[in-house]
Amino acid sequence: MTNQQSTIRAARVYLRVSTDEQDLARQEAIVAGARAVGFYVAAVYREKASGARPDRPELLRMVDDLQPGEVVIAEKIDRISRLPLPEAELLVATIRGKGARLAVPGIVDLSDLVADSSGVPRIVLEAVQDMLLRVALQTARDDYETRRERQREGIEIAKRAGRYTGRKPDLAHHRRIVALREAGMSIARTAELAGCSIAQVKRVTALYRAKAVPVNEEGISAEA
Repeated sequence: MTNQQSTIRAARVYLRVSTDEQDLARQEAIVAGARAVGFYVAAVYREKASGARPDRPELLRMVDDLQPGEVVIAEKIDRISRLPLPEAELLVATIRGKGARLAVPGIVDLSDLVADSSGVPRIVLEAVQDMLLRVALQTARDDYETRRERQREGIEIAKRAGRYTGRKPDLAHHRRIVALREAGMSIARTAELAGCSIAQVKRVTALYRAKAVPVNEEGISAEA
């Protein structure tokens, strides 16, 4: 029994999309995939926030929950971080400092080889592992910066052409938030049921209660 327990591989799965309008459903398959290859999934952390933010509540909760020997699983490295390289490396160092490691597609994991090595080979393997991870983290940040720059350029072009109207709100989503709150749901429970952040629930509810725009066929103000 002791031998069987010692072979259990525990994982914590982190799922993230950048905005409230995006859906986490596609990434849910990662959980089943982790179990299929023999991981015990200790917890799943779902987040709707930019990967360029260091203060993501679910990410911080996951890091705090990590136990020695556990594995962090994500769809890609940019789900974990789009932070500037120094901050991204600090995040990874914190995960490693908890005795955990990353299992992310595209990241070559040399942990087992490092553990079985010593002396110069171990130093070389650790250096290679760090270099590959650094490249992946920087690539994720570069991709974020490129997307942001293209977005800014597109907005400027649209403004000059008089076509820029701002981002359109998801009116049906806003009506659902208000309906849940009026049904007596707490802010946290509303966010969970509506699949959005607590911050958005507060914004939409505040606008509705302030009578910024009535909740009717037109929905709630685009400022939400």
